[in-house]
Amino acid sequence: MSTTVTRTNPTTLPAPLGAYSHVARAGDVVTIAGQVGMTADGDVPEDLAEQVRLTFENLRVALESEGLGLGSVMKFTTYLVSADDIPRFYAAREALFPTLYPEGDYPANTLLVIQRLVRPDLRVEIEAIAHA
Repeated sequence: MSTTVTRTNPTTLPAPLGAYSHVARAGDVVTIAGQVGMTADGDVPEDLAEQVRLTFENLRVALESEGLGLGSVMKFTTYLVSADDIPRFYAAREALFPTLYPEGDYPANTLLVIQRLVRPDLRVEIEAIAHA
């Protein structure tokens, strides 16, 4: 028996920056394509902390489109474009997580430093795997 895969692009998120869907679901597993610190209008703030905040906001919106929340996330994969941003990323995440995860039970996370993202003004991208 095969599981149907559904793919969607919530209209409350920025349009995909290529040929992909923001959200894919197969049964109880939901994957969220890498989200970035971009507003729905396509604006990208220069400040890394604000990009991190917007990234998690976009992840939340994507998850809510499937009736889920950030508490459903099993694993994040985070991409930064500079190792110099690691301390600032950690500080931004530490400022956000007490509100996003008040019980302190944070999802697994892999952090990778890469050469660049699809647009040069983007400094962070985070993808997620969630369970319904």
